[in-house]
Parts: sequence; C-alpha cells; structure tokens
Amino acid sequence: MQSKRERIRNGKEKLQRIIEMCKSVEEHSLDPFLIDVNEVINVIKEYFPDWEVPEDLCLDAETVHRLASVIKLQSEWVKHRSTSLYTDPFLLEEKLARIGKEEIIEVFFKAWHPIVELEQISLHSIAEAMKYWENLLPLKERWKEFPTAEFETGTATRDELVKQKILRDKAFSEELENFWQEMKTKVKEKGDDGKIPYWDFVGAETYEETVHRAFMASFLITYGYATLEVYPLEEEIFIKPYDKPTTKIGKKQLVSIPIAVTTDNWMKWKRGELK
Repeated sequence: MQSKRERIRNGKEKLQRIIEMCKSVEEHSLDPFLIDVNEVINVIKEYFPDWEVPEDLCLDAETVHRLASVIKLQSEWVKHRSTSLYTDPFLLEEKLARIGKEEIIEVFFKAWHPIVELEQISLHSIAEAMKYWENLLPLKERWKEFPTAEFETGTATRDELVKQKILRDKAFSEELENFWQEMKTKVKEKGDDGKIPYWDFVGAETYEETVHRAFMASFLITYGYATLEVYPLEEEIFIKPYDKPTTKIGKKQLVSIPIAVTTDNWMKWKRGELK
C-alpha cells in the first residue's frame, strides 16, 4: 500500500506532466483534442484532498488554469470549423456515396472553369529552329563509340553475400516469426496482463541491436502480430503480442505512433530511467 508521502509525490508528478502537456497545446505544438479533459479532471479530484501546503495548492490551481486554456482552444477550434464552411471528409464521403452520378456531374460542371490557352509559332521561332538543325552535327559524330570498361567476373558463395549484407542469414518472414515468438515468451516470463514495457522488450546491450529490434517490432505491429498501448499522462508505452495475427486494414483508421529510439533514450533505459 502506498504511503501518504509517496501518494503526494506521485500526484505532484502527474499534475506537472498535465501542465507540460497543456503548455504544449498552448504553444500550438499539440492538438488540443489529444488531452482527455475528463481524465485530467478525475486526476485533479483524486489528489486534491491530499494537498496540505500552499505550494501544492498553487500547483493544483495552475493545473486547473492550464486545463481551462486547453478547453478554450478546443472551443475556438470548433467555432472556427463551424464558421469556415468546413466539411468533415467522412461526412462528405457518405454524401457522395448517396447521391447519383447525374447530380455529381451537374455539380462538377457548375464548379468547372477550364482555362483556354492559344499557342502559335512565329516566323522568328521558325528561323531559330532552322538555324539549330542546320548547325547540328550528324548523328554519327554525336554518337561516337566510347571504349567499354572490362570487369573481371567470378562467383561468390552464399556466406560471402551474407557477410556483405547482400543476402540475409534467414528469410525476413522467418526472422519476423521468431521475433514474435520471442516477444510472447518474454511477456509470459516478465510481462504483466499480457503485455510488457516497450523499452524492456526492444532494449539490447548495444544501440545498433536496439535499433534493429525496434525496426522488427514496428513490422510486428504493422502486420497485426502485436499492438501498442500508450498512456500519455504516465508517459508509459507497452507492447502486447496477439495470440494469432490479426488484420485491421480496412476495418478502422490506422494511427501512426512515432517512438524516438535515440542514443539518449537508450542510455536512459540502460540506467533504468526509461521503460
């Protein structure tokens, strides 16, 4: 069970992260709708009874103030879209699917304003063209044969091609399958609730191996072998393997989640500061 001191410390850290996220929204570096207002309000309510000193109450008040700014930006965004004749692309797609071809053609002709251009050649242009062709060298002189370089040919073994990284030691599909099995094994041994912290899985002894593992993990997620669970407030990312590959393309809109696999993050993971 958490002590009161640990609970206060955790609450202050969460409020500080919320304030930083709200600042990013105010600086227009984040979408205001990425912040879940109800979730933030629940966090504020949860820790408010624990504040005793004025500094903690000031932190709580600043969080409420920053959240109000985010709500204002969300309101301005909705107002701007509603007054600028903005049409949601999904609603537009539904409307196009329902109307007939004749109506689409009629709307197209009303909005179509073709540009007409007239081009003609002048006597000066004809004279310049004739002068060009008269001064042009014959084709035989322009296409002189150049001596071809001679290369010594030979054979290479498969081991040599693998060493030069022209061929892989194993097929990519086989390597991906083995990586998936490794993920499931690690989740059983070290994971919780069928998932494992992202960096605990992709992290390796060397930075190069870590980048390779992150590269392979991205393919597992793209091909439906695994998924990511992201918790922005806690700054935690988990990777969760599926029992069987799933296909989501076409059923829902896919979302790209960029994860920076930098040397600084790798060093933080080595020191136990990043999961």
